[in-house]
Amino acid sequence: MKNILVPVGHSKNIESHLQYAVDFAHAFGARLYVVQVYGMRVKSGTLGKTDDVLERESLSYLNNLLDKIETKEVDIVVKSFKGKLIPTLELICKTADVDLMLVEPRSNAIKEAVFLGKISGKIIKKTNIPSLIVPESYVFKPMTNVLVAVKSAIIKKEQALVPLKQIQNQFKAVVNLLLVKTPFFKEGDFKVHSSLSSLITETVFTENPTTFHGVLQHCNSHEPDLLCVFRRKRGFFAKMWEKNVILKKDFYSPFPVLVLKGVK
Repeated sequence: MKNILVPVGHSKNIESHLQYAVDFAHAFGARLYVVQVYGMRVKSGTLGKTDDVLERESLSYLNNLLDKIETKEVDIVVKSFKGKLIPTLELICKTADVDLMLVEPRSNAIKEAVFLGKISGKIIKKTNIPSLIVPESYVFKPMTNVLVAVKSAIIKKEQALVPLKQIQNQFKAVVNLLLVKTPFFKEGDFKVHSSLSSLITETVFTENPTTFHGVLQHCNSHEPDLLCVFRRKRGFFAKMWEKNVILKKDFYSPFPVLVLKGVK
């Protein structure tokens, strides 16, 4: 893992989130891109000046944040971009060859009942970038026990598994597979692709209304420090992804969640 992206907003948890990002990047010897995307403001006759001011303020904010944390000699690139959030993040990832994006669950404006806020939910839902959702105030530790939860083990794009493989190799992690039979089960869903089976130590089969219910049932027995799920049209979050905001009553994880993209 060489390049990691951290989109930065304004939240009470942002310093903790950045420290986790630095610690995670340090473990891999990766470059860390700390970026903020600000919206376009139109003000007649002063557009250029307004953009300049916004960019300076954004860069100043990011640099002040980094001054408050331990950067551990990680190669950190600080950038500010004007544009729409999702297209801009996609472009940054393509240009910088980003391997993984670290996402905060929510912002200050969101109620305690929310797990993923409007912005973070939008990032996870609408980008095709492998992402790691890091719980608030979570302190970095090696990911030695990974639980992969899926309702279908069909994988047509092996490249999608690269972040999981990199994490397993870096931390010598044990990776267990939870196959959840849901009402949407199709013949062949439990035929585990060789690219995935080669990573797995133990496979557990269960039957539940959703993949998330399966995770709830088996999480305590596995005691993972990382949950890995696939982003599919009818994947782990299914109807939860129809809205950007995800409530804690629908899904909550006390440990990081790795969301893999583009498996089909």
